[in-house]
Amino acid sequence: MACLLEAPLRISVLSEVTATSRHYVDRLFDPDPQKVLQGVIDMKNAVIGNNKQKANLIVLGAVPRLLYLLQQGSSSEELRTECAVVLGSLAMGTENNIKSLVDCHLIPALLQALVFPDLIFIEACLRCLRTVLISPVTPVQLLYTDPTVVPHLMSLMNQSLRTQEYTTQIIFHCCKTPEHQTVLFNHGAIQNIAPLLISTSYKVRIQALKCFSVLAYENTQVSLTLVNVIVNGELLSSIFVRMMQRDKPIEMQLTAAKCLTYMCRAGAIRTDDCCIVLKTLPCLVRMCSKEHLLEQRVEGAETLAFLLEPDVELQRIASITDQLVAMLADYFKYPSSVSTITDIKRLDHDLKHAHELRQAAFKLYASLGSNDEDIRKKITETENMMDRIVSGLSESSIKVRLAAVRCLHSLSRSVQQLRTSFHDHAVWKPLMKLLQNAPDEVLVMASSTLCNLLLEFSPSKEPILESGVIDLLCSLTHSESPALRVNGIWALMNMAFQGDQKVKMEILQSLGTEQLFCLLSDTDPNVLMKTLGLLRNLLSTRPHIDQIMSTHGKQIMQAVTLILEGDHSMEIKEQTICILANIADGSTAKDLIMTNDDMLQKMKYYMGHSNVKLQLAATYCISNLIWNEEDGSQARQDKLREMGFVDVLHKLTQALDPNLCDRAKTAMQQYLA
Repeated sequence: MACLLEAPLRISVLSEVTATSRHYVDRLFDPDPQKVLQGVIDMKNAVIGNNKQKANLIVLGAVPRLLYLLQQGSSSEELRTECAVVLGSLAMGTENNIKSLVDCHLIPALLQALVFPDLIFIEACLRCLRTVLISPVTPVQLLYTDPTVVPHLMSLMNQSLRTQEYTTQIIFHCCKTPEHQTVLFNHGAIQNIAPLLISTSYKVRIQALKCFSVLAYENTQVSLTLVNVIVNGELLSSIFVRMMQRDKPIEMQLTAAKCLTYMCRAGAIRTDDCCIVLKTLPCLVRMCSKEHLLEQRVEGAETLAFLLEPDVELQRIASITDQLVAMLADYFKYPSSVSTITDIKRLDHDLKHAHELRQAAFKLYASLGSNDEDIRKKITETENMMDRIVSGLSESSIKVRLAAVRCLHSLSRSVQQLRTSFHDHAVWKPLMKLLQNAPDEVLVMASSTLCNLLLEFSPSKEPILESGVIDLLCSLTHSESPALRVNGIWALMNMAFQGDQKVKMEILQSLGTEQLFCLLSDTDPNVLMKTLGLLRNLLSTRPHIDQIMSTHGKQIMQAVTLILEGDHSMEIKEQTICILANIADGSTAKDLIMTNDDMLQKMKYYMGHSNVKLQLAATYCISNLIWNEEDGSQARQDKLREMGFVDVLHKLTQALDPNLCDRAKTAMQQYLA
């Protein structure tokens, strides 16, 4: 199979192919092995640092011939090694070169060639494999196609310092999924790589450390194993702590901190362990300071955000460490007009990647402010913070927009911020714009934030309502994503809470009866729970209850019956009975329960249930049905007495739960009045 570059590039390259380039390829076919070897050596010298020459030789078909020579048992060790070196050099060219090499099946050919015993040849093959596999255009799955490859790589690892460096680099770059982690773990990656952490070679130590960072990421099995590994009499976690010392290279400090962070997040190390609180957290905060390179500051902030995310105590400690909250404000001013960067290439790089700093800062602010009110206040009071978030919501980078909306969501959990900063900066406007056309990941976070902005005490609720948000939220309930369906319904539920009749009817009209009942039979329990919450909020205040039940009563009662008879959690059944209690509070709506003996028997059953919350909700429902001050109460009381409800209520007045006991006594008083 010929290896060709993409058509447009091929035309331009072919026009520059010289007679000399053809001469190099022709020599590979010489019948004299010695001349072939010399031809390969000359080719090696010709391609060093010359991308044009590399492209010419690839187009002229040098790669299949080099691979053929490399795999032939009749080729001398020197020839095979020189072929591997040339292929490695060709791989150091452009991404198009690498695509061509991959298309020529270079990876399986090199992997098969690793069976030859010569160490120098093996090192050359591994070096070439490393170069190809670390390229973003190479599909890493190629390493896992043949199940014998990974164990063979492990067996080659400790043959020399070079094989240690190249194999660990390959493992680091090819471990992308939980499946990859499992394959590597099962073939002894931890046992083979752990001793390399105390190697005399820095290159080997750092690559071994990087391997552990990708193996441990969100992997409980690996992390729980790592925490018990001992190397040369020392626990692995202690080696990682030593690698975070200030005198170690920044790359090593940062990677060791990532390893401990991932082990902590996977549950292998406690969040209050001194190696996390006193070593890892301060190390990551240090990485955020302006003295470090852009990529180090980004990695430091993102790793710290991941570490802090679930733990309020770590968030509090981080917020008072080295003025972190103020330090992050510098991420938005970089590079400044008075930048200390004198290297033009570095300045150009940083200008192109400055958005990564903003993304990292938003992520870390989101983690810091996810629980503590004082930290949220400190964040919003940081210079121009709300303006920066608003700007971030409309940035061209999708990652920055996502991080900005995450930060906004974290701050929106604060009642105080909803009433002040969010209102003053009208954050609902860019948020609404973001909801119009965004990927699902952004939509989920933006709609979650909108749910908070629609709470009844939020000043943003009214202007959002006036902006015509109901149709947009109803459209989210049709999404294939359960998270988007939940958020759409949740926002509607918040909107309906203590809402006026006009808003409630708009919700019902826009959502549609069919969709409402479709959601009530959703297989996702979170969707069902929020839909019941929406229905409960719609069926509040007597006139609203009666009006909605007069038009939708039959379907609602059918849906309620199906849920109570279905295999659902206690929480879902409790919410369903609370809806019945609301219906029972209507003037005319309560007749839908009173004329349904099956439903009344269900309430009787739940009043005697072992779950107190279900008992309480069912007792509320019956209490509303027999309330004295309402028309027809005597007839309802008589019917329920005949059905044995008085005996059940009397029994509940002796209940151990004080709320249930009080509610039963209140209901009994309706009979005594």
